[in-house]
Amino acid sequence: MLLAIVLMIVGLLLLVYAADRLVYGAAVLARSIGIPPLVIGITVVGVGISLPELVVSTTAAINDQMDLAVGNAIGSNIINILLILGGAALIHPLSVRSDILRRELPLLLLVTALCGFLLSDGELSRIDGVLLLASAAVFMMLVIKIARAAEKEGLDTLTYEQMSELPQDSSNTVAFLWLALGFIIMPLASGMIVDNSTVIARYFGVSELVIGLTVIAIGTSLPELATFIAGAIKGEDDIALGNIIGANIFNTCLVLGLPALVAPGSFNPDAFHRDYWVMLAVSIVLSGLCLMRKHRIGHLAGALLLCGFIAYMAVLFLLPDSIAF
Repeated sequence: MLLAIVLMIVGLLLLVYAADRLVYGAAVLARSIGIPPLVIGITVVGVGISLPELVVSTTAAINDQMDLAVGNAIGSNIINILLILGGAALIHPLSVRSDILRRELPLLLLVTALCGFLLSDGELSRIDGVLLLASAAVFMMLVIKIARAAEKEGLDTLTYEQMSELPQDSSNTVAFLWLALGFIIMPLASGMIVDNSTVIARYFGVSELVIGLTVIAIGTSLPELATFIAGAIKGEDDIALGNIIGANIFNTCLVLGLPALVAPGSFNPDAFHRDYWVMLAVSIVLSGLCLMRKHRIGHLAGALLLCGFIAYMAVLFLLPDSIAF
């Protein structure tokens, strides 16, 4: 048991590190072939934040563990808002200045609603996967279009903050090496996570869905936590919030879409009847907080979000799996 816990933690750390290096290498190569920095920031770096969730969920689905895959995607979205955003706002109030954020919020609610429709039958099919992946592509095109318009007008801080996060000077050789290392480590690390999380779930008598919603979701959300902290420390509240919104959209579209495409299957109905509605509720709450008149997420909001996280964890571990909201 102890060995399984250690191996899973090591796997999570390796996965997050490999994802970071893979994104770094991809960003350097994309810049070297002339892709605009704005596009790199929204696509390569944006998708890269959700890369750990994507790899773990896809690996789990291939291993016929769809509960773990779905739980990881939904749980990461919930944790990003309740735990990461809530904890940060409790320490340091966040201001929402970017028009892009306010324009992305309806897209977050739209893909969350689509997700609910596709999850309602208790199964993810290849058609569901195609729809979700197509939604991710449409989202990226819309955000790039909006960001380009804002960049020309010089009115939106998020555009410049995203571009400033890109690697500046590095050789293509180093980038290729990081890419190769990332592609080697990530499958091995995700296999360690999936295999040992199954052992832990069986030992404690909890479902794979709950493990995916909690332990795995928290571990794979480490990149979101790191970028959020970095943005908040620099006073770049827009990029911190933008990463949360973007990560949640990609988690919904990609982290559910790719597993459905490569290994469709059914999952625990509690994922829809209980956990999806929590994800929808916290997404609505996030939208409300960002769109308030003062556009500010303060200490009180942070405390309430953290209380929501504690309550949700209590429901998962103290009440039976059959509970539905």
